[in-house]
Amino acid sequence: MIPNKRPNQRRPERTSMSEPAVAHAPFPVEPMDEFNVELVENVHPPSWVNPEPAPRYHMVVIGAGTAGLVSAKGAAGLGARVALIERHLMGGDCLNVGCVPSKGVIRASRSWADAREAAERFGGPRVPEDAGGDFGFAMARMRRLRAGISKVDSAEGARKAGVDVFLGDGRFVSPDTLEVGGQRLRFRRAVIATGARAAEPPIPGLAEVGFRTNETIFNLTELPKRLVVLGGGPIGCEMAQSFARFGSHVTHLVQEGHVLPREDADAAEIVQRAMIASGVHFEFGMKVVEARRRGGDKVVVFERDGRRQEVMADEILVATGRAPNVEGLGLEAAGVRYGRRGVEVDDNLRTSNKSVYACGDVASRFQLTHVADAQARIVIQNALFFGRAKASALTIPWCTYTTPEIAHVGMYEKDARAKRLEVETLTIHLSDVDRAILDGADEGFLRLHVEKGSKEGKILGATLVAEHAGDMIGELCLAVTHGIGLNRIASVIHPYPTQGEVVKKAADTWRRGKLTPTVKRVFDWWFKRLT
Repeated sequence: MIPNKRPNQRRPERTSMSEPAVAHAPFPVEPMDEFNVELVENVHPPSWVNPEPAPRYHMVVIGAGTAGLVSAKGAAGLGARVALIERHLMGGDCLNVGCVPSKGVIRASRSWADAREAAERFGGPRVPEDAGGDFGFAMARMRRLRAGISKVDSAEGARKAGVDVFLGDGRFVSPDTLEVGGQRLRFRRAVIATGARAAEPPIPGLAEVGFRTNETIFNLTELPKRLVVLGGGPIGCEMAQSFARFGSHVTHLVQEGHVLPREDADAAEIVQRAMIASGVHFEFGMKVVEARRRGGDKVVVFERDGRRQEVMADEILVATGRAPNVEGLGLEAAGVRYGRRGVEVDDNLRTSNKSVYACGDVASRFQLTHVADAQARIVIQNALFFGRAKASALTIPWCTYTTPEIAHVGMYEKDARAKRLEVETLTIHLSDVDRAILDGADEGFLRLHVEKGSKEGKILGATLVAEHAGDMIGELCLAVTHGIGLNRIASVIHPYPTQGEVVKKAADTWRRGKLTPTVKRVFDWWFKRLT
């Protein structure tokens, strides 16, 4: 069970129709420069006055992240009467502390690395070894761009889309009623889309020493000279590499034997080598046992093979998992079951209360923005139109935005074998792709798992390691989702030279492999006749 209150978290103020909504912060918005002022004005405007509730809503959505916004705007666009409740920042993690700011930081760090490598790799201008960049400028750029993007997820934008927006703490008071700011919202259907937050590991002394998560790392305005990163998953890897490229001395503590343990091991190995080349120092197979202060330094103590070691830091980034936001919602009053992994839903995303659905990070093991979007569309069908769409029918891709990136869709080989599917695996290295060679980005590969014996070359799963794998995986997402085999992909002209040509090369290689001994004998006979 999730505890009812996070430590050191001030309880937010309620909002009523007679008083303006007050922005409250489970995580702080800092610094309050012109860009963050614009952000808050869009996603939690201080002057916002909640509307008078309708007698009854077709749908009430609690949580205005991706899942909540897509549910609310989508339903309102179809003519439903919809209310949307948000206690903090509309746009949720993705806009405010996730996808958007992290990609701004990653892009800046890539440009710094490219500048340093330009002379050696491409004959460009030589950058002195002791030259530093302007970290504050890079972070201000991120905040400026995030503020501009925030208009899409704004309170005013939702209101213009026909949604009644209520800012404040929402909680169920009965199976068919939510309360926010002293006002009661009755509903025919409700959607729980409250997302998740960074989990806080039970490491003695960590809270007292102080640490950052994805919710606060983007508030930095000065580059930490020494950064310790805990956790070898996507967030930890992306930020470790980025801050090393900015010039931090990064020590990455990973409990497993290598980074990204859920990915293809060969793919993870390539990323790990690239991170080391970027300046990241790793400690694998260890357990963090304590954190403490020594003068002005933060000290992280870890243990491996019975021996304790220390590493000093100016900042500590914790990226060791996520916890669903289920506390304080009155789920017991609504008859909604939940547990450590979040709200319990069936394959139609319906909870134990037949009138209440849940989607996004609060109810899904795939905590990804595009999954939240897809699940919200399922909820609209099933909640309002008696649909029977299933979450298990979704084909889900994902990407880790290191350099190079890892993108994946469909099954891994072990998944296919668990379903008793016979698989043939095909790997094409980017060192065989002309554009990748010319770009100096040939450290990577495309690996396809194809159903053995399939005449069309049905693709069961794909892993791509490339500089822009996330942008390149779309063709394979289409193929896996709609059963477009390699035989048909081989017939499609791909532009040359592109890194995406690796997909065509894979299809051609598969097709050549279908030349059976019998077919080859027929071809031999035919060409002998022509001589």
